Amino acid sequence: MITGITGQDGSYLAELLLSKDYEVHGIIRRASTFNTGRIDHIYSDPHEPQTRLFLHYGDLSDSEQTSNILYNIRPEEVYHLGAQSHVKVSFSMPEYSGNVTGLGTVRILEGIRRSGNHVKFYQASSSEMFGRSPPPQNEDSVFSPTSPYAAAKVFAYWIAKNYRLGYGMFACNGILFNHESPRRGEIFVTRKITMGIASIMANKQRLLYLGNLEPKRDWGFAPEYVEAMWRILQQDKADDYVVGTGKKHSVREFVEEAFSYAGLNWEKYVKIDQNYFRPTETEDLEADASKIKKAIGWEPKITFKDLVRIMVDADMRKAGLKPIGEGDAVVQKKFVNRWWKTD
Repeated sequence: MITGITGQDGSYLAELLLSKDYEVHGIIRRASTFNTGRIDHIYSDPHEPQTRLFLHYGDLSDSEQTSNILYNIRPEEVYHLGAQSHVKVSFSMPEYSGNVTGLGTVRILEGIRRSGNHVKFYQASSSEMFGRSPPPQNEDSVFSPTSPYAAAKVFAYWIAKNYRLGYGMFACNGILFNHESPRRGEIFVTRKITMGIASIMANKQRLLYLGNLEPKRDWGFAPEYVEAMWRILQQDKADDYVVGTGKKHSVREFVEEAFSYAGLNWEKYVKIDQNYFRPTETEDLEADASKIKKAIGWEPKITFKDLVRIMVDADMRKAGLKPIGEGDAVVQKKFVNRWWKTD
């Protein structure tokens, strides 16, 4: 069972699990329009005998519905990825962010506990929890959240750990640092940059407005990170792991790399808008992922430059432009037997 299956990570994780012959159940929110674009290519009519992906309406703010879904599905593994995950939005909607991102985790854990079933539970924790904690950050670093989103994730982290220690549940935290892809939401800064470049080159946009360019992040490639999630739940003992590349780059560096790859001078097109600044900012995140490398053997293949080029090429293609192609070449070279759909 995957909460947040229609998001970037949920869609890649669903593909990975289907490639491993899992039966996958995803939770989606009821709305007047469908938001399943990222998983449409793997969805089939549930009446078909070969179908192994099933979707259920649910909401992380509704404990009764959450419990009902868990009771009916009886999952062996639960990947809890659903959340109000945009940091800037969490300042505008702090109560909602806390309810869904924090208490939503309690609702699932309590539903699992009451079911009496042995379920492996994965909690999608975030590097934003570290906040102002000095880099590099690892599993022993102090949490110092600087947003309602990060504070809610800290609560979710500790409640998952509490259920592991208190009830003997197989509950793990994956503390993932920033991970991006062509499926990243359009309001997140990396995707906003690569989409902006494609729009500028297609003469549909003249300027790109961004916020603070100075924060540094540890950026990786989302398909690699969901494989880490799966591998964490395949261990004999539940534990918590930091997942990242161990290298940091500023938002400015992402802008420079992306525009340079497209053959553009970023300073001609990028303007700063104070409305995109956050009230408090996490300035410096860099993963020390030595634990997961040693314990599980997980290491990322995609570099920062690789990631930027993959995303620029994908958004150029979506804009009807010819991709430069170096990003596509990286995927072909480093993932001979890739399991996810080429975006």
